[in-house]
Amino acid sequence: MNLPNRGSFGSKDGGERLAIPTLAREVFDVDDHKQEQSILPDAHQLQRRGSITGPDDLILVTGAAGFIGKRVVAALLNSGFRNIRAFVRSASAAEGLRALAGQFPDARVELFEGNLLSPRDCTEAAAGVRIVYHLAAGMDKSFAGCVLNSVVTTRNLLNAVVEAGTLKRFVNVSSFAVYSNANLKRHALLDETCALENEHVRRSEPYAYAKLRQEEVLRDFADRCGVPYVILRPGAVFGPGLREMTGRVGLGTFGIFLHLGGGNRIPFTYVENCADAIVLAGLTEGVDGQVFNVVDDELPSSRDFFRRYRKHVGSFGYLPVPYRLFYFLCWLWESHCRWSADQLPPAFNRRKCESYWKGNRYSNRKIKELLNWSPRVPFEKGATAYFDYLKEPRSC
Repeated sequence: MNLPNRGSFGSKDGGERLAIPTLAREVFDVDDHKQEQSILPDAHQLQRRGSITGPDDLILVTGAAGFIGKRVVAALLNSGFRNIRAFVRSASAAEGLRALAGQFPDARVELFEGNLLSPRDCTEAAAGVRIVYHLAAGMDKSFAGCVLNSVVTTRNLLNAVVEAGTLKRFVNVSSFAVYSNANLKRHALLDETCALENEHVRRSEPYAYAKLRQEEVLRDFADRCGVPYVILRPGAVFGPGLREMTGRVGLGTFGIFLHLGGGNRIPFTYVENCADAIVLAGLTEGVDGQVFNVVDDELPSSRDFFRRYRKHVGSFGYLPVPYRLFYFLCWLWESHCRWSADQLPPAFNRRKCESYWKGNRYSNRKIKELLNWSPRVPFEKGATAYFDYLKEPRSC
């Protein structure tokens, strides 16, 4: 294994169709936690069947130390890709990647510590890169913070790859949060053709706004500079390594947990399944400019998942709130915000209520047909691994 650091390991200023055989499986360690990882087809086999890159081409993964990012790195290594540049924010965050890279002695995994807000770091990271998997994103609670760490960073990186002139594809990992289902009936199908959110002030969700603006920046670079791209919009990604339960099940507020999902299907994708989809999006021929939703086949209801969670992880008090009642409560909150001249933030609003708890059906037909992707870890197995992880004692 060749696992170099970048210089002094730091920047001072600072997530068509390809005939693919059945995926094998291998167990590996990420942050000392056993995971079942789907192994994508061998890199040489992918190249013969229509991959746009080879096993020795340089691949950049931003957000590589994150919950999904480290699985993307693992999936690439397991597939025989031997030249990976893993962009991380800090040396401490890269320890899990060091352990993972140690299992692949023939691979070169470069741990590139930097900040995407630095154009210089972006220029150095993009040098010679053929494929970019862009997973880094801002999770700030303010609009300014999310725009800075999702939109400005993406623009810096795109400027860098255009200047480098070696890019074959830019894979942008977005989110279901960019959609609006305001004009959809309850339980209607939400797929890649659905409308995107355009009432950002009303919805008051900085992350959703920033991810949508990030997509717009990418499309602008595609139009002006010819950047080849694919966008993936994962649903609710879950698995070991994630402590928080998705808000689509409910919210903990005012000292009590409000169970809001009811019988709605949750658009889950297990983290390894999601990583497989992301990797395929960067390799498959003939899909430039496409957008793919990433959801698994077996989608439990919010009620069923919450019941399992309390049974396996730990029971606690909660209050079930029907959708229409919560929608009315959101209207009351919005009314009070207007009456009080916004002395309270519009944290509870009807637009967000619709997006997460109105209830829709979801499809993964497009990604299956064009990428030949299939979720390899079934929900039962994924949920068991997730609940086992949550039961483990937390380290201080």
